[in-house]
Amino acid sequence: MELKVLLTTFGMIFLAELGDKTQLATFAFAAESKSRLAVFIGSAGALVLTSLLAVVLGSGVGRLVPANYIKTGAGVLFVLLGLWMILSAGGK
Repeated sequence: MELKVLLTTFGMIFLAELGDKTQLATFAFAAESKSRLAVFIGSAGALVLTSLLAVVLGSGVGRLVPANYIKTGAGVLFVLLGLWMILSAGGK
């Protein structure tokens, strides 16, 4: 196992997850629930499963598409989703 990759991945994902919708949803579930352990296990399990899917799909796509195209595509997708969220929120 490459320690540098492990630490870089941990750091980037940890920072990206702080204050995002997933953390806020978990916060809300924990505030409503009497079983914080169930909320933690459910949240952790969901994050592990989504990470597994990302690793499996990412490694498969990474064999077919160059990494710089994937990074550019992800960046464009984030910008488009952000614009869509901004524009669609104005009508409500």
